[in-house]
Amino acid sequence: MQAAPPEAERAAAARLSTTEDLFLLQGPRARWRELGTLMRVGRDFMRGFRALHFVGPCVTIFGSARLPEGHPTYEAAREMGAAVARLGFTVMTGGGPGVMEAANRGAREAGGISVGCNIELPFEQNPNPHLDRWVTCRYFFVRKVLLFKYSYAFVVLPGGLGTLDELTEALTLIQTQKIKQFPVVLMDTDYWEPFVEMLRTMVQARTISAGDLDLMLVTDSIDEALAHIERHAIKRFGLTTAARPSAGRWLGERALRGARAVKIKAD
Repeated sequence: MQAAPPEAERAAAARLSTTEDLFLLQGPRARWRELGTLMRVGRDFMRGFRALHFVGPCVTIFGSARLPEGHPTYEAAREMGAAVARLGFTVMTGGGPGVMEAANRGAREAGGISVGCNIELPFEQNPNPHLDRWVTCRYFFVRKVLLFKYSYAFVVLPGGLGTLDELTEALTLIQTQKIKQFPVVLMDTDYWEPFVEMLRTMVQARTISAGDLDLMLVTDSIDEALAHIERHAIKRFGLTTAARPSAGRWLGERALRGARAVKIKAD
């Protein structure tokens, strides 16, 4: 019998993990199954922490996986990735195609560092080819922790439900002070106007505060976005240029290319 190709094996594994995840979200199970889940979650976190330990402060760029090269949003993401890299940040994305690929591509083309947090899906989302380093997560919630853990700013381009989930997660974490008030930039005012109008409705209904509207900048200008990130990330948090930490080979760690990057100024 001929062995299944690696792509087919990965797709089958992704379908299997998705089926198991459905059981995870259906209430209590046998204790040994719950223990197995905890171990898989821990493994996901461990792999992510090890892979991304040396990436340096990041700007995470969110957006649709469905927009191809040549689409205006793809090209805007490519330009944004290059601009963020020139500021000295590592560009982080969800690691997949579309806007994610464009941002990683732009970072690479500008000589910056490009990383991704990919996700196992039944229809197989492969890491895009413009990544210096990536990790593939089994669980969406682990992936989101990694995307937020290493980032000092978030840039959100047009996207679908996943992008909206990531955007509202960022705003909620800032609003509830679970993370610091990192800058959140929404690119494409026309696309995001219905979302902003919904937030205004929430203010009128007193379900959020008027000040919550100030947690984000909505713009069409990459220059304005960069100035906002520089003012509210680099200057506010005292980021400076310094040598990257060295990897411990005895721990099986691998250093990233590039000797210098922005870093957090010591307290």
